[in-house]
Amino acid sequence: MTETKIVVITGASSGMGEATAKLLAKDGARLVLGARREERLKILKSEVEKLGGQAVYGMTDVTDVAQVEALAQLAMQTFGRIDVWINSAGIMPQSPLADKRIADWDNMIDINIKGTLYGIGAALPYMNQKQAGQIINVSSVAGHIAHQNSAVYSATKFAVQAISESLRQEMAAAQNNVRVTVVAPGAVNTELLSSVTDPQVKAGMAQFYDSFAISADRVALTIKQAINLPADTAWNEVIIRPTNQIS
Repeated sequence: MTETKIVVITGASSGMGEATAKLLAKDGARLVLGARREERLKILKSEVEKLGGQAVYGMTDVTDVAQVEALAQLAMQTFGRIDVWINSAGIMPQSPLADKRIADWDNMIDINIKGTLYGIGAALPYMNQKQAGQIINVSSVAGHIAHQNSAVYSATKFAVQAISESLRQEMAAAQNNVRVTVVAPGAVNTELLSSVTDPQVKAGMAQFYDSFAISADRVALTIKQAINLPADTAWNEVIIRPTNQIS
């Protein structure tokens, strides 16, 4: 059950990471929260404790492997183990390739791909040692289908899918009871839209989200359900969309 789990969440200061922390807190979970914005982390820690959970936090830029490793060490020093690691940090600055928004490309690659890899690398030694654990990677429906303006974002999410499937096979072959889950949401109300730097693309996406997006709480519930499955069973991937979202 989640109240016995030690759960590390990157990207915890907003969106799906924040919603998941609050939901797990209601079951008394012990949380290790990582994000760049310390003030938000302080507030979230207080909210988690009011909801019945326990929390510590570490300022964490997932593009810095040393900071991600430090978050894992914080979990071990505070709670003695890592049961679940949730890679939730991500950005979505979509734009036409012809615009050559190279800074956006680099940021997506660094946060969405490298951040996921760094999280896996930080958690896995501890999970391998105790022969149990769960890695949950937040991907996107964009990891299954690419649209115009989504080339690099979709590429990063396709990468998360590939990384997760390879990891799943490695863990299964090792017979070490480490579960791997990918959660691939469609339109969800988070701060992701704020990372879109192309004004025209952002306006179109905002209109789409206004029409279809669901609460981040829905994704949090899916993550909680994945965690609560019996240890011999894993949801390897869950695609979760608003009911009326077509693609």
